[in-house]
Amino acid sequence: MTGTKNDLINYRIARAKDTYEDAQILADREKWNSTINRLYYAAYYAVMALLLDSDLKPGTHNGAKSNLSEYFIKTGKIDKEYGKIYSQLFTWRQKGDYDDMFDFKGEKVIPYFEPVKKLISIIENMIKT
Repeated sequence: MTGTKNDLINYRIARAKDTYEDAQILADREKWNSTINRLYYAAYYAVMALLLDSDLKPGTHNGAKSNLSEYFIKTGKIDKEYGKIYSQLFTWRQKGDYDDMFDFKGEKVIPYFEPVKKLISIIENMIKT
């Protein structure tokens, strides 16, 4: 990618928001495994923007989760509730994508929309300040 670090950060925030909208579309069609995938990636793109803003560059999804926990959750910069949500989505995304004969239900997925939306907003505000 060409552009500045800020260009990439802004791109990732925009991607987080777009992916969140994709999750809403999939939920409307009751495609719950795909909805979990998109909710996870919406949060992941926002987390990656935050990590880049902090000059942290994890090479894996697990590294992103670890960096978020170490530098933002444990330090109290982001409420631990969001660390738990991110970790749960990480686990569920893998389960939904890779486990055979497993399907999520709407009642399990729908409660994650608002926290993911809030996490994206929290991260966007942290980056702006």
